[in-house]
Parts: sequence; structure tokens; C-alpha cells
Amino acid sequence: MISKPPLPDNELARLSSLQEYGLMDSGEDKEFDDIASIASAVCGIPISLITFIDEKRQYFKSHIGTDFTENLRELSFCTHAIASGEEIMIVPDARVDERFNNNPMVTGPTALVFYAGVPLINQSGFAMGTICVLDQKTHILNAQQVSALKSLARQVVDKIELRRNNLELLKSNQELLNSNVLIQKFASMAAHDIKNPLTGMLLTSQLLKSTIGTLGDERANKLLEVNISSTKSLLSLVDEMLEYSKAPELLIARKQQIMVSGLFERLKNLVPMPPGFSLQFFSSCAEIYHSSIALEQILLNLLTNAVRYNDKEIGLIKVSIREDEHAVVLEVEDNGNGVRPEFQAKIFEANFVGASADRFSNSGTGIGLSTVKDLITRLEGKIFLESSPGEGSVFIVQLPKYSTQLS
Repeated sequence: MISKPPLPDNELARLSSLQEYGLMDSGEDKEFDDIASIASAVCGIPISLITFIDEKRQYFKSHIGTDFTENLRELSFCTHAIASGEEIMIVPDARVDERFNNNPMVTGPTALVFYAGVPLINQSGFAMGTICVLDQKTHILNAQQVSALKSLARQVVDKIELRRNNLELLKSNQELLNSNVLIQKFASMAAHDIKNPLTGMLLTSQLLKSTIGTLGDERANKLLEVNISSTKSLLSLVDEMLEYSKAPELLIARKQQIMVSGLFERLKNLVPMPPGFSLQFFSSCAEIYHSSIALEQILLNLLTNAVRYNDKEIGLIKVSIREDEHAVVLEVEDNGNGVRPEFQAKIFEANFVGASADRFSNSGTGIGLSTVKDLITRLEGKIFLESSPGEGSVFIVQLPKYSTQLS
């Protein structure tokens, strides 16, 4: 009979923390494979794993020397390691260890004998999983090998912390985008609600002035002039609110000379790439004359989507900028999910949400691409999509080319 595996004292909080990282079933990653390979080589042991453990499963993020990608938690050596509180758990011979001598991993075809695992402790103090080495025969690790295994564990933790930070940055960026859209809509509604009574006040004041003017009451006329002037000023402010709520009108008014290399650098800092992803920039021109804020907002949204809707472990995103005689042409190409043919005509519609969640298991809002298209339309530009499901997408944006002689 298999002994019931122990649970860490902070198990519920640990599981909640693990979920924040999006590590389970996150696919293979060359950087993690490299670390696992080093662990195997340093320890002289053929099997090495980087694992993460949820309520019921042990998921192998990296698996060197075995084709298995997961295990039941109740059969896992690593679940003992994360509950042990030890810096490293070593089982010299599982066949004589009462915790494992009845475990099918020991008595079955896998015939495991030796195990050494280092818990992966995150910044909050929770054990997410382990880096471990295993074999079908006994071993003795020397002090240098134990130290190396602990160092590799710290490298894995650094990478998963970076992954979580990237996820949080992407989420924050999307929330900011959604918040900006809501603010714009609120400003538009508020401006219309204010403008209607102000217009009524102006018309009434003008009617009163024409009526009282025939009576020769100078004081009343002056008060009405003040009232009319104030109402016109308020209406002018409301019109500015409406203009602001349609942000593109303000964005296109501020055209400037843009260093393309600087634009690319800002985008690179604003859109962190998950592990295994690369972002490449290409430009046939060193400078362009346009609205810097508008270009950044368009490219930022398209880049964020290119990351979110990419199901590949090795993600490739390419951004290019070029000019022809009449237009500035932006292209954002990815090797992600792609867009199904029946959705390609709909993705720019407000509130349209595709059938699948993104790589972080979040559903779309139906706001981002419709907002981008609205901005491009007000810039008197066009946006096109070329996509093959399962292979990737290319978004092509054509914006009018402005002369530097125009203000």
C-alpha cells in the first residue's frame, strides 16, 4: 500500500501562488531544458526533471532522459521534497525507503532507485516544484554536485519569477488599455449630457435678449450677454471634451519627426517577451514624420495581441516600418494561433470576442482591435489582416504620409 504523500503546511496558499505563474501545461522551453541537461551532466545521472506540482498532478516542464511529461502527485517523489522543508531531499535507495518501497515508480517498469530533488522556492516562500535527478541505480552526490543542483534551482526560480512579471505586465497593459477606453466613453457620454442643457440655455438666453432688448433694459441686457458668453465658453469646453473623448483627433494634431530606432526601443521595453519568444524589428527608413503617440498605441496593441494569441513554445514576432510615395506602412507578423476564416472579417468589430482564450487562459474583451481600427480610421488609414489558422497572422497598417512642411 502506498503511503499518503505529505502536504506542505501552506498548501492552499502554495496552490494559489502556483496558479499566478501559469506554469502548469505551459509547454516545453529550451532554457529550462538546458538547465535540466546541466543538472544531469553535473550529477552524472541520466534522468533530470524540472517539475511543478498542483493539487493532483506533477507536471514536467522539462524532462531529460524520459518521455514522460507528468505523473500523479500521489506517486511523485517530488511531492515529498516540497513538503520536507529541506534544501535538498536525497533518497539513496528507494527500494529500502519505507516512503517509496511500495510505490509503482519503484516496483513497476520504471524501477526507480535513486532520487535527489531541490525544491523551487519562489519569492513568497512557496515551493512550486523541484529540479531533480533520478536513476535506476544508487548514487552518492558529492558536495560540489549538491551545491550545483541548488544553484540550478535558483536559476529556475529566477526564470519563473521573470515569467510571472511578464504576465503581470501584459495584464496591466491590457487593463490600462481597457481603462482608457472606458474613460473615453465616459467622457463622451458626460459631454453629450452636459452639452444638451447648455445648448438649451444658450437658445433661451438669446431669445430673452431679443425680447428684453426692445424694452431698453440695459442692465438686463448686460446680464444676458454675460450669460450667453459664459454658456458659449462652457459649450466650447464641452466640445473639447468630446474631441478628447475621440482621442485620435488630438493624436494626429501632434505630428513630429520620429527616430524609428527610438520607437522600436520604447516598444521593446513596453512589451516584455515570454520565455522562448523573440521580437525582431526592421525598417527601411531611419526617420518618419507622423504622430508618435498614435504609432505607439497601434503597435503596442498589435504586439500585445501577437504575444497573447500565440500558442507556440518558440514565438517569433516581427515588426517592420517602411514608407512609399503616399503612406507609412506598419506590419506586425507572428507565428501564433492565426485567425479562422469565419472570424477574419469580424475581429475589428466592437465587442467581438473569439472562441479561444489567450496563452494565459484569459478571454479577450472585444475592445482592443476595434479601438485600433477606430484610431486608424480617424488617421485616414487602413488596416488589413492576412492569417492562416495554426501558422500565424500579419497585420498591415497603412497610414497617410505627411509632409514635414505641414504643421
